[in-house]
This record gives sequence, structure tokens and C-alpha cells, in this order.
Amino acid sequence: MKLSRRTTTAAALATLALGGTIAATAPASAATTKAATTKAAAATATYNGACGTGYKVIDSTPVGNVGKVFLTWNESTGKNCAVTIRNTPGAKIYMDVKLDVFSDQETTPAEDSGLYTSYAGPVYVNGRGHCITWSGAISTATGGDSGHCG
Repeated sequence: MKLSRRTTTAAALATLALGGTIAATAPASAATTKAATTKAAAATATYNGACGTGYKVIDSTPVGNVGKVFLTWNESTGKNCAVTIRNTPGAKIYMDVKLDVFSDQETTPAEDSGLYTSYAGPVYVNGRGHCITWSGAISTATGGDSGHCG
């Protein structure tokens, strides 16, 4: 066994001396763990179609690093819709989505909140001729934005 180590080491040194490179290897379990961690870190929420037919995503805002709140628009109805979606569904946790219009008059936002496994909403407002504000929460993480005046 010592002979094979010396032979491998000698071959590696000879390769390096000749300008070659040697690829270091890690145990398969380390590579698998790293790949799983990278995949989990890269997971981001995608719009799930919860608002229905005819709604197109026009904006999204991160909710911490655990999800996104999506703002959609339906040209034919003149309505906006919002939904807050987790990156990774799991056990029920507090989630919230709010959608409102900017107006000279006081308005009540459309809101859905509760304990959910994957998303809160959808909620709708008549956005034609108004600017929109939207926000979402997942546990203690929050996010929101405003704009899209139409």
C-alpha cells in the first residue's frame, strides 16, 4: 500500500514538474452536500398563476430572502392582483399580501393574511387610472413597492 502511495505521489510530482495540473478530488458526499446547498440558496419564488387567466406579472419584490410578492395586471379588466410566494413551501407560517391604490380619498387595501404553506393571496384592486402599492410578509420578513400608474 505504501508503494502505491509513493507511486501516485511521484507521478503527481512528475506531472507538475512538466507543467501539468492535477485535479484535487473531494469525497462524493462533500460534492453532494455542496450541490444541495447551492441549489437551496439559488431557489427563488416563481409566479404560480394564482391570479387567474389574463394576468401578467408586471413587477415583483423580494420578501427578505424567503420569497417574493408578485404584482400582476389584467389589461382587459383593468385590475391588478398580488400574491406573496415562498421560495420553498413548508410548514404553515404567517404570510401576508396587501394591494392598494394611491388616491386622494382614503382607501382600504385588499389583504390576505394567515398561516400558509406556500403563498398568500391572491388579492385584487381596480388599478385602471391609479398608482399601485403592494407588499408582502413571510414570517418576520417583509417587502413591498409602489408605482405602475395606469
